[in-house]
Amino acid sequence: MDMALPVVNATAAVLARVSAAFNGPLARAVVFGVHIDGHLVVEGLLIAVIVFQLSRKSYKPPKKPLTEKEIDELCDEWEPEPLCPPIKEGAKIDAPTLESAAGPHTIVDGKEVVNFASANYLGLIGNEKIIDSCISSLEKYGVGSCGPRGFYGTIDVHLDCESKIAKFLGTPDSILYSYGISTIFSVIPAFCKKGDIIVADEGVHWAVQNGLHLSRSTVVYFKHNDMASLASTLEKLTRGNKRAEKIRRYIVVESIYQNSGQIAPLDEIVRLKEKYRFRVILEESHSFGVLGKSGRGLAEHYGVPIEKIDIITAGMGNALATDGGFCTGSVRVVDHQLWVCFLCISATLSCQCCCFCR
Repeated sequence: MDMALPVVNATAAVLARVSAAFNGPLARAVVFGVHIDGHLVVEGLLIAVIVFQLSRKSYKPPKKPLTEKEIDELCDEWEPEPLCPPIKEGAKIDAPTLESAAGPHTIVDGKEVVNFASANYLGLIGNEKIIDSCISSLEKYGVGSCGPRGFYGTIDVHLDCESKIAKFLGTPDSILYSYGISTIFSVIPAFCKKGDIIVADEGVHWAVQNGLHLSRSTVVYFKHNDMASLASTLEKLTRGNKRAEKIRRYIVVESIYQNSGQIAPLDEIVRLKEKYRFRVILEESHSFGVLGKSGRGLAEHYGVPIEKIDIITAGMGNALATDGGFCTGSVRVVDHQLWVCFLCISATLSCQCCCFCR
C-alpha cells in the first residue's frame, strides 16, 4: 500500500501537467459554441488510440512447418484421454455365464438354477422338435441368404412363415423383419413422415421412442395408459383444426407395456380411434402368443376384430423363442413396406435404412 501511493500521486501529477499544457493555449477556444478544455483533447486522443488498436488486425507470426523429428516427438509425448472413465473396483459386475439353454431351468457356473430373467414365455427354448427343424434348415439353406430380402435374399421359408403368421392372426398379409427390437422403429418411419401427427403413450419403451424420433413427425404424448388423457389429447388436436383432417394421424401404443407391465385397453382405444379418425399402430412383442384364448394377442383378449387395428408389429424373441420380428395388417400395409425396401436398395444398392433385410 505504501509503495502504490507514490505511483498514484506521480500519475495524477503528470495528468495535471498534461491537462494544464493543453488548457493553456486552448483556454479560450470555442468551437461551434462549445468551450473546449484541455482534458477533452486528452480524452479525444485516448479514444482515437483505443479505436485504432481495436481496428488493427491481430498479429500472427508466420507458421513454420514442423519437421519430421518434431512431429515424432509430439506423437511420443501425446497421451490420449480414455473414452470413458475407469471403472471403480466396487462398480464392477461379474455377469453370470450360462452353460446351457436359457430355459425355465438353466446351468450357471456349474449349478442348476431357476431362470426368472428370460422372456421365454412359452418355454420353447430347448424344444426337441424345434431344434431338429433348425438343424434341417441349416443343412438345406446354410446360416442365411447373405442378401437383402427385396433383392435376392428371399427364401421360400420366409414366405411360408409370413403366410402362417397372417393366417394365425386372421390378417390379409404379413412381412418379416430380421431383428426383433428394430421392427417397430423401422415400421413407424415407413408410414409416418414429417408433418404427420402421432399420439403416443408416454410409457412406451425405447424401441418405440426411437421410431417416433426417426419419423420426424409431430409427436404428442398422453398420460400412461390413461384413456381420459388420450381422449382429451385427440380432442385438442382435432377440434376446429381443419388442417388435421388433411394429414395422416396415428395412435401408437403397446399391448403390454414393457416398462410397466400394464395392458392397454384396446376396446377403448379403438372406440377413440374411430371417433377421431386416427390409425392405430399396436406393438405386441409381449402379448403375441400370450394373451387371448389361443395366444392371438390383445385383439383376441378384448374380442376386438383384428381388422380394426391398422398395423400390428411384434418381436419373435419372446413367446416364439427365436430372433426377428414381423408386421401384419392389410395387403396395402405390407406392400408399402416392400416398396420402401425396394426403393432403398435401388438408390443405395444396400439396405441401411431399416432392419427388414439385415
